[in-house]
Amino acid sequence: MKVERYYLEINSLKSLSEVASTDKNLTIQKVTPPNIELNKFFYKNVGKNCRWIDRLSWDNLKWTSYLENENVQTYVLKVHEDLAGYFEVIEDRAINSSEIAYFGLLDDYIGKKMGGFLLSEAIKICFNLNSKRVWVHTCTLDHKHALKNYLSRGMKIFKEETINLNVN
Repeated sequence: MKVERYYLEINSLKSLSEVASTDKNLTIQKVTPPNIELNKFFYKNVGKNCRWIDRLSWDNLKWTSYLENENVQTYVLKVHEDLAGYFEVIEDRAINSSEIAYFGLLDDYIGKKMGGFLLSEAIKICFNLNSKRVWVHTCTLDHKHALKNYLSRGMKIFKEETINLNVN
């Protein structure tokens, strides 16, 4: 199966085309301390329709090692107190860059105009970490509106590639 992969970046908070929330019940919270089960839950449930499989074989030791890295941060989106979505940020402080490594909404919250808000907040959080560049990658296996959301927030494609995925 051929998959198109896109790498996108934004280099200034001024370039952000922000989507503000009109719902006062939406909150974004940093997960502190790291919570292995929460990250595993989001990875599995957000990624199930997008073929996120790399981490499914991780044991708790691998998850702990990853999440206890001071450059990795997880944030959750809540509606009231219900979990709705998340993103993980990996900082590269040596070059003042942040990658939005994983990002998405749970199925029940897709199509409710929360993705643009969550991405706007993720980008702002990354720039508030003193990043000069925020980047992400997506592909044609991700949600059908993922690429449009990244582009609509002001991110620009800096690399494209076609990969062959072995599907069993």
